Amino acid sequence: MELFVPVLARSRGAAPELGDALLDEYLRFTAARLRPNSVTAQAFDLKVFFTVVGKRPLAVGTADVLAFIEAQRQPRRGGNVVRLSDGEQGLAASTIKRRLATVTSLFDYLIARGVCERQPVPRSITPRTRSLRGAPLVRAPKRLPRILAPGEAVALTNALRTQRDLAMVTLMLRAGLRRCEVLGVRFTDIQPGDQRVFICAGKGGHERIVPVDPLFFTHLHAYLSLERPRDGDGERVFVVLKGPNRGRPLTAAGLDEVLAGARRRAGLAHATCHELRHTCFTRLREAGMSLEAIQAQAGHANLDTTRLYLHLSNDWLADQYRDAMTVLADIYDNNGAVS
Repeated sequence: MELFVPVLARSRGAAPELGDALLDEYLRFTAARLRPNSVTAQAFDLKVFFTVVGKRPLAVGTADVLAFIEAQRQPRRGGNVVRLSDGEQGLAASTIKRRLATVTSLFDYLIARGVCERQPVPRSITPRTRSLRGAPLVRAPKRLPRILAPGEAVALTNALRTQRDLAMVTLMLRAGLRRCEVLGVRFTDIQPGDQRVFICAGKGGHERIVPVDPLFFTHLHAYLSLERPRDGDGERVFVVLKGPNRGRPLTAAGLDEVLAGARRRAGLAHATCHELRHTCFTRLREAGMSLEAIQAQAGHANLDTTRLYLHLSNDWLADQYRDAMTVLADIYDNNGAVS
């Protein structure tokens, strides 16, 4: 059997290609229904899978999928690199699950098209004795995301060097915007009179209008007055300030570089864009903001996603526990026996 080695190719205005008719067709279908970043992520996941398997789609079987999982769990870079988050050497379980979801979606499409008869990605392993659901292929532990302590947040903002950077971090730390949402802000999206920002590039293509801390508009005014190049991109608010790309829209890598420099100067071990977002909603919940309001601010499609901030808000849990124990104290005597 001929070894298949996918080659990821991109061209402006077109869906990515991998050098196989069925894969390229699926990516064109995906490009018609998902945002560009999602299409790129799926193309990369498929490239990794078929590089490891070495077969074309119709030749893939369940044994290939199981072998792929095993290969993904092998130590990386000779076993010299260990993740600090969980002490493991292979790829994170969440990454493997995402790649399997992409492969599953591909074969669901091929089955719907009538060119494939069965789904090679099993939904589960052998069913458990006491469960109607089988054991998952990959167990991904659910961990709470890290957030910044108040002192860390202050240290980070103090380490920022420009008004542009302060404006961007304020949108994430005090309004909970995603990195892509910050970078996608246009002049027409800003509503200073209402102190709101229109989000047109939200996750999944969803739009929303969110209130923003007045501090953002202070930094924004200073940035536009003193720092932004006059010949910069006419639509996007945040652009590169110097260098060969001066005036062009700031990229995700550029924003990550800004935060990396601020972290280093502030002496912080962590402070990613998404951690700033998590910090924002945790503090809003601790301040008494309802879950429904946080859901609207965050742009979550499902309230269950927002419930995460109940667990991050230690004050909320402690208050609930104290209130419950106050009630229980009335039915217990001093010796701990039920009266």
